[in-house]
Amino acid sequence: MKFKQVLALAFSATLLFAPIAHAQTSTWALDPAHSQADFQIRHLGVSTVRGAITGAKGTVILDEKDITKSKVEATLSTATVNTSNDARDKHLKSPDFFDAEKYPTITFKSTSITKNGDKLELTGDLTIGATTKSVTLDVDGPAPPQSMHGKTISGFSASGTIKRSDFNFGQKFPAAMLGDDVKFTIDVEIDKQ
Repeated sequence: MKFKQVLALAFSATLLFAPIAHAQTSTWALDPAHSQADFQIRHLGVSTVRGAITGAKGTVILDEKDITKSKVEATLSTATVNTSNDARDKHLKSPDFFDAEKYPTITFKSTSITKNGDKLELTGDLTIGATTKSVTLDVDGPAPPQSMHGKTISGFSASGTIKRSDFNFGQKFPAAMLGDDVKFTIDVEIDKQ
């Protein structure tokens, strides 16, 4: 076989198998009706305040061959913060905390995914207000895909702890009044696109 024929055959094989390599990734959308972040923080060192931020939106690019090459982007609406206390929720939306009018979303964009035994660690840039910091979350999942109402769905949970002082969040309030550690879990359901 001549060199040109070998080159043409190699090029044709590359074109033929390129769709198979591309098929290793799939795009999934977060389902806002079934996705939210739950958080908890100590108050005055004697109690724990719990709340939720609902309506998560975003995408997951899932690499089905190597999950560590997957990507996650998500947003939460600061206007949806709910601690089951209207006065506190209004205060949390104020410039003292989320400043929901100026900063309507919390964003997360993954930078890496690593395997740690049978678990995953998701690292990314978390932006709250004007501050962006790298955070690492422990991931449970993703769940095996299931079919429901003609859609393919899956889901996962990610949890971690951040320091509110790292995000200049509630700066007026010392740790003795409002704990610095904010524990959270984000539960998401994703729909295959």
